Amino acid sequence: MTLLKRLALLAWLLPTSTFAAGQPNILMILADDLGFSDIASFGGEIATPSIDQLARQGVRLSSFYAAAACSPTRSMLISGTDSHLVGLGSMAEVLPFSPRLQGRPGYEGYLNQRAQSIAQRLKDGGYVTYMAGKWHLGKAAGQGPEAWGFDHSFSLLDGGASHFKPLAGSQVRIENVSYREDGKPVDLPDTFFSSNAYTDKLIGYIDAGRSSGKPFFAYAAYTAPHWPLQAPDAYLDKYRGRYAGGYDVIRTERLERIKQLGLFAQDFAPAPPADVPGKRWAQLSDAEREVEARKMEIYAAMVEHLDMNIGRLITHLKQIGEYDNTLIVFMSDNGAAGEDHAKGYSPSDAHTDNALANLGRKGSNVSYGYRWAEVSSTPMSLVKGTSAEGGIAVPAIIRLPARLGAAQGRVLHGYGRVDDLAPTFLALAGLPTGDTPAGKLPFTGQSLLPMLTGQAPGRTPQVASELFGQPYVRDGDWKLVSAYAPDGSPPNPDQPYRWRLFNLSRDRGETHDLAAEQLDRVATLKATWQRYVEWAGVVEPPVQP
Repeated sequence: MTLLKRLALLAWLLPTSTFAAGQPNILMILADDLGFSDIASFGGEIATPSIDQLARQGVRLSSFYAAAACSPTRSMLISGTDSHLVGLGSMAEVLPFSPRLQGRPGYEGYLNQRAQSIAQRLKDGGYVTYMAGKWHLGKAAGQGPEAWGFDHSFSLLDGGASHFKPLAGSQVRIENVSYREDGKPVDLPDTFFSSNAYTDKLIGYIDAGRSSGKPFFAYAAYTAPHWPLQAPDAYLDKYRGRYAGGYDVIRTERLERIKQLGLFAQDFAPAPPADVPGKRWAQLSDAEREVEARKMEIYAAMVEHLDMNIGRLITHLKQIGEYDNTLIVFMSDNGAAGEDHAKGYSPSDAHTDNALANLGRKGSNVSYGYRWAEVSSTPMSLVKGTSAEGGIAVPAIIRLPARLGAAQGRVLHGYGRVDDLAPTFLALAGLPTGDTPAGKLPFTGQSLLPMLTGQAPGRTPQVASELFGQPYVRDGDWKLVSAYAPDGSPPNPDQPYRWRLFNLSRDRGETHDLAAEQLDRVATLKATWQRYVEWAGVVEPPVQP
């Protein structure tokens, strides 16, 4: 790095009173249930030119982590703090089935008042703040984004919804959802489609706020490609025939591209397909293969359509002269979703039309199932809802403002987690990260700027977490984890732990359990886990080995 660039970097990192004049905009883009290898710059076959542009101009993070499911990740993104401390020790949707978690601190199912808000911190530091998309951090009055520092917001309060305008009169849960703008109910137009609408709103908010002269923090919380699998008609046939070869063919192709892109070593051993209920491709009839391939075609269409909308945001920032002065972060909220969500809804609802010809259109209601989720998670083990790498390792891209002169197109292998983003945003904005507001919890995350700017290789991971009774402890390269392959049942936080030990520097695919060979290390990591349980207030299953 040249002396000039080092001086420029120093000016960005020092939180001085005159810093506000150079504060960057911040655009946080969150995809929903996107798998590790779905986008092209992470090995996928899906066309994602806008996201890939960010990868070329920024850095890709091969070891970036979220929670195992959506609302806990979102709580850490907004608060910069471990989800067990700020109300999302479990998801609101799971609490009714887990009586022992109900009423326990940290298990409120919404963002509690101990949490900081990165939106409020940035607002207090001179930013205008906007949000459009899925909130999923509380539905009651005073729990929406308008209560957490967002000047303007257009939000889906629920965890999932039809991507079209909800169908009046339907009893299907994805049609009975709550949209709010600045906290007030809104009527959606007949032309509503989620990704388009969220992009339109953010662009409108950014334009309306330009006269303030303030930098913006914009949070684009897209619901694609979360089920139900739906896309505009113009996209539905873009991938016709692409997935006719089945799960293993696509998985093998992705693995080779991942190695070519430098995300993993050439001798990397991927996780094998899990032993879960359901047929393999060779066991499917021709009619079943047609349906399965169609689901993945629609999923790919959703991802490409999402990418198009991200491209609209990028293009607009360029048109108004703000692109070079904007930090852009792109990530997924968890691993690929393998659940068969239709089990939770009535297939006989008169408003549901899952005929093959209607899949992907209004009224259809399908997910793509475990085997395609496993493909999306290539080369990781398992999927969303588990503490295996396929549940918590997510694709992440960070593009720094142009004035930092950071290296472009690189792959960074250093560790990062979603709660690191809030302190990163504050540090880049020249605002103090250690000044915790009264009554709030301090950040558990750490700024990623030293790693992003080449000043440090990345911190050594020393973390623990848990969701749905599936814990893990990470200490450097070592990971102690209890992760269960989904069997189609709802999450069961009462299942006993089944600890396994992996050296992720050699075995990111989690294929070789070393627990029996490393008894002392297992004991040390178990002790670390118990310290975390006490610190975070984790409610453990009643019986443990």
